[in-house]
Amino acid sequence: MKKVLFILVALIIMGTPVLAFHDQGVAHCNGCHTMHNSQDGALVDPDSPLGNAYLLTDADPSDVCIACHDHIEHTLGTDPLAPPPLKGAGNFVYLLEDNLNDGHNGGLAANWIPGDAAGHNLVAPGHGLAADATLTSAPGGSFPASVLGCTSCHDPHGNANFRFLNGIGGVQDGLATFTNPAPTAAGISIFGPGAESQTNHTAYQGGMSAWCANCHGNFHQEAGGRLEHPSGSAIGGTVANTYNLYNGTIAQLGGVAATAYLAEVPFEAATNTTTSTAGPSGAGQVSCITCHRAHATSAPDAGRWDFSVTFLHEDGVESLSYQIPDPYANLNQRSLCNKCHNKDAGDINPF
Repeated sequence: MKKVLFILVALIIMGTPVLAFHDQGVAHCNGCHTMHNSQDGALVDPDSPLGNAYLLTDADPSDVCIACHDHIEHTLGTDPLAPPPLKGAGNFVYLLEDNLNDGHNGGLAANWIPGDAAGHNLVAPGHGLAADATLTSAPGGSFPASVLGCTSCHDPHGNANFRFLNGIGGVQDGLATFTNPAPTAAGISIFGPGAESQTNHTAYQGGMSAWCANCHGNFHQEAGGRLEHPSGSAIGGTVANTYNLYNGTIAQLGGVAATAYLAEVPFEAATNTTTSTAGPSGAGQVSCITCHRAHATSAPDAGRWDFSVTFLHEDGVESLSYQIPDPYANLNQRSLCNKCHNKDAGDINPF
């Protein structure tokens, strides 16, 4: 009995620093900060011999984050052609790609779309990541690309929100002020090898589009006579029925609501869990995260699939970039826009 008790106590003690690392008041402060920028006669941060404004162990906040999180959850990786296991938000490694264009003639040098377009361009020079070379501010908003980092979205000292996302108030020392709260969601474990699947996925429950609007504005709201794709809106019964029936180009009416959930095209619903398999009701909401991943992907605009290809198997062919897996594994599979809209009726014959 004593031996069992000792093992349990040891496990609790070993587990506490990991679980509480970001918790205010009990955090392992010197995991990120250094008081004197020296240890055992050597500089803790050789890139900043005089130290830096936040007493960090590296010159840039995002470099500090990545130093740990690339080991814990493989949020970056080293090779855009061999990315780490997908955990839901996507991997920043695609920012290192030279070309993402898989549209017609996308392989021609004049038509290349660089990795800048893969997603959110973290400023983390120690890991080869730089500010967006094309966009100087967030599309639809004014957040400056030159200082975009992990702490633009996440609170490094911890909070009660999903993935420590910043809530209402100032971020990055008042550089911006969020007016919309953090979304409600549940995530899969960031520890271990388990990757996203149809039964192991982020459960988006509500508020994601409004939260994204803190930086991007009402990017998908109709304004000035423009027709924009709705976001943060109920999908309605017609779209919900299409989503639930669609089971790929070759089985457009072959799905059933109980198993219709597709992690590659998620929707928001308060009842979603990380193991949900059911499709949406008419009250389910389309959000930014339905079509985009939060970090980056091997497609322009952080697309969950490449919006420029006719068939999903064409992804990566022109650009020689990583091919985003087709959840239906069929050579005749068209765009995943069809999961909600199904415009490939009649195109049911496999190659």
